[in-house]
Amino acid sequence: MDSWKHLQACSAATAAAAIVAIVGYRLLRTDNAGLKKESEIKKGVTELIGNTPLVRINSLSEATGCEVLGKCEFLNPGGSSKDRIALYLIEQAEKRGDLEAHTGSCIFEGTSGSTGISLAMVACAKGYKCHIVMPSDQAIEKSQLLERHGAHVERVVPCSIVDDNHFVNIARRRAQEYGKDDPPGGLKRRGFFVDQFENPLNCEAHYRTTGPEILRQTGGKVDVFVHGSGTGGTIAGVTHYLKRQVPGVQCFLADPQGSGLANKVNYGVMFAATEREGTRRRQQVDTLVEGVGLNRLTRNFARLLLPERCLLDGAVSVSDGDAVCMARWLMANDGLFVGSSAAINCVAALEIARRLGPGHTIVTVLADSGQRHLTKFWNDDAMAALGHSVAAPSALADFPRL
Repeated sequence: MDSWKHLQACSAATAAAAIVAIVGYRLLRTDNAGLKKESEIKKGVTELIGNTPLVRINSLSEATGCEVLGKCEFLNPGGSSKDRIALYLIEQAEKRGDLEAHTGSCIFEGTSGSTGISLAMVACAKGYKCHIVMPSDQAIEKSQLLERHGAHVERVVPCSIVDDNHFVNIARRRAQEYGKDDPPGGLKRRGFFVDQFENPLNCEAHYRTTGPEILRQTGGKVDVFVHGSGTGGTIAGVTHYLKRQVPGVQCFLADPQGSGLANKVNYGVMFAATEREGTRRRQQVDTLVEGVGLNRLTRNFARLLLPERCLLDGAVSVSDGDAVCMARWLMANDGLFVGSSAAINCVAALEIARRLGPGHTIVTVLADSGQRHLTKFWNDDAMAALGHSVAAPSALADFPRL
C-alpha cells in the first residue's frame, strides 16, 4: 500500500512537472515571439513610411453617433501623407532608369511645402540632391524645414499656372536645365521633375497603400471616405480602391473656400463665389488653408470624373472660419494638433455624419500636424486680424456654418 501511494505521489509529481514544462515552454515561445516582433528593425527611414494608425476622433464620434476615424498621416517620418508619393515616385523613376543614386542627380518639384519636405527626406536617404520651388506666401517654417532636410529652396512670387514663372513651371524648367553643361565622360547628372499634380503615379501610390490600409484597419467596415484635393492623388487613389472593394461606400470631397472643385463635383461647373472679379486676394485659391483647393483639374483629380459619372458622391465647401474653429476644437477636446487641410477634412466629416445619421463609419485623413502652420494658421494674431475667432468653440453647434 505504501508503495502504491509512493507511486501515485511520483506520478502526480511527474504530471505536475510536465504541466509546468509545457506551460513554461508556451510562455517562453510567446515571450520569444513577442521579443522577435519587438526586435524587428526597419532598414532605413523609407521603411517607416506608411501603415499609419487609424484613430477614433472621440469628440466628433460621440457628438454624431458615428465612428469618425482619422488616418494619422502626420506620423509618417517626414510628417505628412506626402511621404508616400515621394517614395513611390522616386522608386518608380529608379526602375525606369530616370534616376540613379549617388551620381549628383537632383530631384525637382514645385510644392506648397509638404511634398517638398518628403522629397528632401527621401532624397537624403537614397543619395540625391533636392531642389524645391514654392510660393513665397506659404508658412516660413516649411522653408526652414526644407533647408534643414538639405534641400535648396527657391521661393517665388505666386502667380497663375499659365504663367511661365508659376512655381511648378519653374521647377520643371530647372529640372530640364540641370546637368546640361556637364562635360562628357563623367557621371551623368540628371534632373528629375516629380510633377506631383499631373503624374498619375501619385494616384497609384495611394491606390496601392493608403486605400488597402484603410480597408484592413476598419475590417472592411467603412461607409464614407472624406478628403480634400491638392494634387488629387490621395482622394483619387483611395476612392478608386474603396469603390472597387466596398459595395455602397460613399466618397466626398472636402474643399476650402475659394476652390472651384466642390462646385465642379456638385454641379459640373468649376466656380467659386470668392473668385468673382475684384474680390480675389491671392493666388492660387483665396483661402488661408495651404496645400488643398484648386481652380483647375489636375490629371490625378480628373480620374474621378468618368465620362458617364463622377466617382465622388458629393462635395462639402468649408469656410476658413470653420477650419480655424475645427482645429482649435480638436486640440481642446481630442488633443489632436492638426494642420489646416486636416481641419477642413474634419469639418466635412462632421457635416456628412450629420447628414447620414448615427451608425456609420466615416474615415478621413489627418495629413499633417499644426507644427507646420505656427506662423499662419496657428498664429492667433494673424487669424484674428483676418476676422476669425481663435477660441475653441464651447460646443460643435457653435461652428459658424454648422
